[in-house]
Amino acid sequence: MSTPDARLEAGPRPGLTLLVVCLGVLIVPLGVSGTPVALPDIGRELGGSLASLQWVVNAYNVMAASLMMVAGSLADLIGRKKMFAFGTGLYAVSLVATVLAPSVIVIDIARGVAGVAAAALMTSATAIVASSFDGAARAKAFAVAGVTLGSGLALGPTTSGLLVGALGWESVFYAHLALVVLSMLGLPFLQESRNPQAGGVDWPGTITFSLALVLFTLAIIQGPQSGWASPTVLILLAGSILLVVAFALVERRQDSPMFDLSLFRESRFLSVNLLNVAFSFGFIGLLLVLPAYLIGANGESSQGAGLIMLLLTGPVLFLPLIGGRLVASGVHMRVVLGLGLLLIAAGCAWLTVVHPGIGVLGLAGPLLVAGMGVGLIMGVLDGAAVSTVPPERAGMAAGMFNTIRLASEAIAAVVMVAAVASMIRSRISDGLSEYVAKGGDSASTTADRVASGDVAGVVKDAPAALRDGFGDFLSQGHTDALRVVLWASAALCAVTAVIVYRMLADRPSAAGEPGKQASARPADADGAARERTLVDD
Repeated sequence: MSTPDARLEAGPRPGLTLLVVCLGVLIVPLGVSGTPVALPDIGRELGGSLASLQWVVNAYNVMAASLMMVAGSLADLIGRKKMFAFGTGLYAVSLVATVLAPSVIVIDIARGVAGVAAAALMTSATAIVASSFDGAARAKAFAVAGVTLGSGLALGPTTSGLLVGALGWESVFYAHLALVVLSMLGLPFLQESRNPQAGGVDWPGTITFSLALVLFTLAIIQGPQSGWASPTVLILLAGSILLVVAFALVERRQDSPMFDLSLFRESRFLSVNLLNVAFSFGFIGLLLVLPAYLIGANGESSQGAGLIMLLLTGPVLFLPLIGGRLVASGVHMRVVLGLGLLLIAAGCAWLTVVHPGIGVLGLAGPLLVAGMGVGLIMGVLDGAAVSTVPPERAGMAAGMFNTIRLASEAIAAVVMVAAVASMIRSRISDGLSEYVAKGGDSASTTADRVASGDVAGVVKDAPAALRDGFGDFLSQGHTDALRVVLWASAALCAVTAVIVYRMLADRPSAAGEPGKQASARPADADGAARERTLVDD
């Protein structure tokens, strides 16, 4: 039985609560995986540089990652239902601003606001589910929420591609708005809860962490534009490093830190966070760079690119269940996690066969292999994160793990796009002299347009005498750059697979045998679970 003020009002049927929460939660992964497919069309209609287009995705990811922990603390203080209502309302406002935006810069700001809303939604939704269900019902509810998150991530690129092709890029955000409004209509069915023992918000930690992530993102985006050794980029990187050091010092002195850095002394917990980083480069980064290639260099429509991406994301709909069952049947989680990363590595390496004009059959094999690895990992990773620390620290571990996951996704997205743009520039600069001399864009601007999927637009703007073969030249430069990034991602995933496999075998987890722990609570940490804030028996 909960303490008297942990649950402030009686709620209706739990099923309605779960439905409302899942409708709200669904928008978060859709914002991550669905938006990149719309970027080429946004760029063609509203203009804007590659950097500004990147911020459509990065502003969302960076703000969500930076504020995940503080949003959870505020939900404990003011009430989880209030925070969920704030998140849905703010997300709705951001979507209206996005579809009415007159420029890419306005969309960037709106997507940053959406990231704030996403942090509020995820943390409050998880706490609402945990405080509304008990025992086996709670495990099932978290499983449903986990399936919702996986489905949103898997179906985002395909649904967005179909919507963009049929109705324009705005339709993606109108569809998201419809989901948010449906969730808002269900607010009366939620019960209020809060943690009467909640501490204050770690503002120093939040500010230093957020600024460090923003400065790092700015530096990586600016690198291809100004040069990696330019004063601007070096100052931004130095500022980011200093803020990371400040963050670590601040957290060590806090009585109730946002991040309990001592958890990283547990090599097993450190290993699953290393896996987080490799996973982000092998999967999330690919979600951003591959649609642009398919639309730009390969000449696919938005619908075609979205359907092809289903080869990568489709396995996420069913492989997580297989991964969880493998662990439940006695397969050590390090085997499943290592195998998953190796499959992603193999898929990325195989995908280097990509070339302009490649068909669906040529893409199917590597994308399915990588998607299988993603699915296996997603079925085990959240349970692995909380099983590698003592049970009493599981809430903090889950919050840290999911914050690092979102930060890794944001960093992977910006690094991979910046790397592709930089290499495109280096590969096409020598062949652009005549184009630039006749009034064409600079090599940097041209590379940015190619990297964002606008090969057709560059060819259209070129002088008529240069158009013959110009598109093939640009597409080949994009192909060469993408192959390098794919090989780098494959190497990172393969090396990390070996490291994680060895680190997870160091010693038994303080929380018990890892395979059993992970299978017993497969989705307990899903969506940044923060059970340390709950006041239940």
